[in-house]
Amino acid sequence: MTTPDALLKLYDRQFRRSSDARGRLLADDSGPLVRGGVSGILTSRQPDLGVTGAALDELIHRQIAGGTAVDWRLHGHDRPGELGDRLLAAGFTAKRSGTVLVGETAALTGELAPPTDVTPPAGVPLPTGVTLPANLPLPPGVTIRRTTDPADADRIADQHTEVWGEDLGFLAEILKDRLADRPDGIPILLAEAADGTLVCSAWMLLREDSDFATLLGGSTLKAWRGRGIYRALVTHRARIAEQHGYRYLHVEASDHSAPILRRLGFQAITTATQYRWTPPA
Repeated sequence: MTTPDALLKLYDRQFRRSSDARGRLLADDSGPLVRGGVSGILTSRQPDLGVTGAALDELIHRQIAGGTAVDWRLHGHDRPGELGDRLLAAGFTAKRSGTVLVGETAALTGELAPPTDVTPPAGVPLPTGVTLPANLPLPPGVTIRRTTDPADADRIADQHTEVWGEDLGFLAEILKDRLADRPDGIPILLAEAADGTLVCSAWMLLREDSDFATLLGGSTLKAWRGRGIYRALVTHRARIAEQHGYRYLHVEASDHSAPILRRLGFQAITTATQYRWTPPA
């Protein structure tokens, strides 16, 4: 198994600079920062931003000079150490934080029996050579399917809004945009109850120029938690990632999902905190 230190070095060298599922990495005019794809979250190209003090304040203020909302991802091992405090002083708010975990796809799929072909719903073909394993235990009546239907993006946004208690409607537009651009670059999986209720939804970004595939979503309705659904969606996505040639799965995990992922063999390599600046009313 690759050590956490080795994974962190690979993450810093490769993941920060990799293209997203749309094949784009948008460089910011500020040089040491990049603004990633559809989400537009700022992060540094490398662990050390390379500026401190007044020069760091100037860099921060350049990002908010346009008067539009700005999101900035800060990793726990990033330098300079003063960056978080200076973001707060500039009016940013720490919105959420998570643990960055990495798992090896070969190890994650080792618990699965040989995959069983699953016939997808009409009009939702799987990429050539990719099948979903159907052998993991699930609650009675719950099934997992892959979708490329834009209408399901609205259902996902509604389901995540219910789970988190805040308006996450923007997810629908992000998912629809990526599906329209490159549906094979964003595998989306739905776990549905027998009555059609969407109990959990998750997706994955197949990044270019990288050994990392990124796990996103995975929020489960409260009444359905602790029943193996989230775990099943992780292993299903691991199978897809492995068949596309990805060595690692990467996820910024919440406190709810991190223990599950650790039990599956994921290793913590750092933390990530998202800071947001919102224009004054």
